[in-house]
This record gives sequence, structure tokens and C-alpha cells, in this order.
Amino acid sequence: MVSSLSLHSIATVNPINGRSTFRRNRRQFFSTGVSCRGQSPPTNEPRTTSKSPEPENVLLKLAWYGSELLGIAASAFRSPASPPPTTTVPSYEIPVDCSGRAVRVAVVDSIKQDFKRSYFVTGDLTPAVYEEKCEFADPAGSFKGLTRFKRNCTNFGSLIEKSNMKLMKWENFEEKGVGHWKFSCVMSFPWKPILSATGYTEYYFDTESGKICRHVEHWNVPKIALFKQLLRPSRGLMGTQN
Repeated sequence: MVSSLSLHSIATVNPINGRSTFRRNRRQFFSTGVSCRGQSPPTNEPRTTSKSPEPENVLLKLAWYGSELLGIAASAFRSPASPPPTTTVPSYEIPVDCSGRAVRVAVVDSIKQDFKRSYFVTGDLTPAVYEEKCEFADPAGSFKGLTRFKRNCTNFGSLIEKSNMKLMKWENFEEKGVGHWKFSCVMSFPWKPILSATGYTEYYFDTESGKICRHVEHWNVPKIALFKQLLRPSRGLMGTQN
């Protein structure tokens, strides 16, 4: 607990002249290197101010939420003649063990199959292996809800001309599984930007149901680099690059 002892409580008064000897005592007090408020002694290191959001974090969040809104708008104005592809995930009931928890091997196998369907951009994942209130997080933010995640994936996919996603490695841990992936796509914007990155996703298993309760993405590229890729025209566009 931080001490809130005030400096005036250690001041004394000289009984002869009535003058305070606070200054002398204060010098002695600080010479010990300890503050009465429990603070560390002053150092030569520069003092830091209160933390504020890094500009690149703010930019990334704006880009993330902007892409979500753009995807929603695109889906609203999408031509009925060319609706988005419907999910190809078959109806599936995850097997459970004697305690009622989803079988881990079956959950992991379903995730691997979802990668083959590029679920990041199609929304074609296996709902049975996820908690409905599963938390989805990435470098830009987080939210809860399987329905919202599927919608965002589908809407993002509507902004992509072509994509390639591959699961490179899978690791098993007691409380989670980790899938290392490689992803690239060409956006359908006029300048045809190419997004390319590697990363990994952590899939946390609920202790009661055995299903995925947290889906956390990590990108192996600087945060701002993703946004810069979105602004960069493709090679050969308008003869700007070879």
C-alpha cells in the first residue's frame, strides 16, 4: 500500500526561535533515497507522460472498423443477380466424450478443414466447434459473437478478387491450439492492391464445453504495413511498376 504521509508531518519547530527546521529535516529525509509517499527516488531517466494511443494503432483501428462498415455497405448494395456464395459447410454435430465436452481431435480437424475453405474470407467455418459468444480478436480490436464474425468474413470476401490461404503448421497445447498460416489476396479496388502476410491464430478451448471460446489472430507484419499494402497499387498497374 502506498504511504500517503505528508511532508508537513515531519516538520519540527525550534523551541528557541520558533522557526521551522523543516528544510533541514527534508534534506536529511531525501538523502536516504526514499520518499514518504512510497515513490522511488528521482533518477536521471526522463519522465514519461501519460500513455496515449499510438498513431499507428489509431489508424489501424480506423481501417479495421472502416473495412467492416464498407463490407456491410457492399453487402447492402450487392446485386441480387450475383449473391455471395453460400456456405459449403455441411451440417455437422461435434462428437462429445463421456463428460459431455467436444472431442478435441474432432474440433481441431474441423478447423483444419475450415482453412481449406479459406474461412477468413468466405465465412465458411464449422459453427458446431465454436461457442456462440466466442471472442474474436486481432491487432485492431476484438468483439464477441460467432454471427458477427461470419458476417465480417463474408463481407470482407466480397471485396476480394482472389485469395490464397494455407495452414502451414498446427501446434497443440493444453488450453489451446495454434494454427500458423500464410495469406494473400488481391482486393477488388480499382488499383488492385495486394495484401500478403503470415501469422498465427490461437484457438482457446472452453473448459466446460470443449469448444472454441477465443479466436485470437496475430499478424507477423508491422501493424501499419497492412494499411500501407492496402494503398499500394498492384505491379504493372497503369505502367507504374514493372
